Amino acid sequence: MSDVRHVLVLPDREAAEEAAEALLERFGTDERPRPVRDALAGEDDAEDAQWLLALSDPDGRLDAAALDAFAGEWEGWREEP
Repeated sequence: MSDVRHVLVLPDREAAEEAAEALLERFGTDERPRPVRDALAGEDDAEDAQWLLALSDPDGRLDAAALDAFAGEWEGWREEP
């Protein structure tokens, strides 16, 4: 088993909070991921920040294509590892 990690990039905090809640329901994740602000280099304004959800998937059971589509519902995407 390898520790697979997925990172979802979302456009704002509200989207990240909503997506974190929905992950529990839709994918049955063990815990709700905590949104983390990823400020763009040189940006101080929170409006210019992206928000990340990091998901640990040690059993490799989360489908990458399903996570891509899921993030797209909030105008986000899944980063390739």
